[in-house]
Amino acid sequence: MIAASGLRWILSLMFAVPVLYGVWRMVLPATGLAERADHLWHAAMGVLMIAMAWPWGMDLAALPQVVLFSVGGLWFLAAAPFRTGDRTRRRAVLAALPHVVMMGAMAWMVAAMESSGGMSGHTEAAGAHDMAGMDMSGSSGLAAMSLTGTGPRVTAVLFAVVLGGLGLSWLTRALDRTRERGTVSEREQPDGGAALEAVSQGGALSPACHAAMALGMAVMFALLV
Repeated sequence: MIAASGLRWILSLMFAVPVLYGVWRMVLPATGLAERADHLWHAAMGVLMIAMAWPWGMDLAALPQVVLFSVGGLWFLAAAPFRTGDRTRRRAVLAALPHVVMMGAMAWMVAAMESSGGMSGHTEAAGAHDMAGMDMSGSSGLAAMSLTGTGPRVTAVLFAVVLGGLGLSWLTRALDRTRERGTVSEREQPDGGAALEAVSQGGALSPACHAAMALGMAVMFALLV
């Protein structure tokens, strides 16, 4: 769905960050089974978001993707009350909602493009004619297609705003954690080696990867409008 090759690469690199992080966390011996499932969902999302940015991604079957991410959203929602830690169940559910939103947004995007014909014969149709609910003209120079119905376009805008807000929130959290850990490490170890080690163990990497995913998805939704 992305027409500009430069933007394709930028988004692909953004989505590759959570993919690599998710795979890394999955193979760590200390990672629990439920946490491995979390990282698997996010890594799968990143891979399919990369595919969606390229023409060959339009040839992937839509239904399995919709089912996959619908189940993923249900996983995060259903598992949250049982993974409270030092939080109340309500707070655990609230903390899981951003991940539910991301899974739901991914499922909606694939379904919207499939229902408008954008997932079938994309390479032949692009620039040739408009499909129902989808403008294939790519007149913006950035996107090869855009939604045409008022309802779908409003939904895409809402997802872009919500995901952009989530991405900025996660990015702020990552920067705050990096600064806090750096301050502590400077007191404990002048060369800052401990700071790098603390960050690499997931203190700031986790929200940073979520931020990359959410911001990249926000751009994708904005391009559909």
